[in-house]
Amino acid sequence: MIIGKNRFEVVKNIKQAAANRDFYAKAELNDPVLSREEAMAITDVYLDRRLTPSFKLKSAAARLIANVGGSIINRDTEIVGYVDKSVLNGGIIITSNHFSPLENTIIRDFVRKNGAKKLNVVSQVTNFAMSGVIGFLMNYADTIPLSGDVRYISRDFMSILKEKTDKGEPILIYPEQEMWFNYKKPRPPKEGAYYFAAKLGCPILSCFVEMIELDKLDTDEVYKIKHRLHILGLIKPDPKMSARENCERMCSEDYKLKVEAYERIYGKKLTYDYEHGDVVGWIDIE
Repeated sequence: MIIGKNRFEVVKNIKQAAANRDFYAKAELNDPVLSREEAMAITDVYLDRRLTPSFKLKSAAARLIANVGGSIINRDTEIVGYVDKSVLNGGIIITSNHFSPLENTIIRDFVRKNGAKKLNVVSQVTNFAMSGVIGFLMNYADTIPLSGDVRYISRDFMSILKEKTDKGEPILIYPEQEMWFNYKKPRPPKEGAYYFAAKLGCPILSCFVEMIELDKLDTDEVYKIKHRLHILGLIKPDPKMSARENCERMCSEDYKLKVEAYERIYGKKLTYDYEHGDVVGWIDIE
């Protein structure tokens, strides 16, 4: 299922960003652009309302939609690897590759089948400005806004993450930051997720989603794909290390696991030179 228009321009942006080694460049078109004041207004509203009965009711509805939709979308998704249910229900941060607005349903479905009642998803604050059904899910489906406001990050955001992990709830964070449509290569991660894990003293569960092209068109430009979720391993903070040292070590280990998974799964050495098939399912017409 393809969400978003202008795929030709998006793929063109991905090719250019990969050539420039600009791994955090925005590839999508027409994403909301917010001023600092608008971003702060969204996080302020979230903080004011997130514990209200109305917000909790909407969250329950959005969670139900996400769970049912996720079960349907991922009925053919395979899972490779294992993690004990106690780990998923013990307060962890999950990292995965970011290639679709719907790929969080893969992780949602996985944790739910292993006993977790919900998956918290950290999402860029701009996503909370979306409208319609997608906007509703972005705002209420157990999402936590991430903004560039240092005050919000250091005080409110970290407090919410601690609240969630103390309850034993898993949190999904995309270290690649920006979504690159159907891009199969793991990009070097930003350190935020690992710093949060180090400060909270919680482990990272490293995951990687493989995309498999099917012999059936989704649109005139893209073939349908199926997914295979690979559970790569648990990376625990070392209590003898500082938060900064743990952050750097966990970040490096996670990236290494994802690179090794890519090379094993696709049978080729990782290089960021663009190759046919890097955007899975895309029918290259250039």
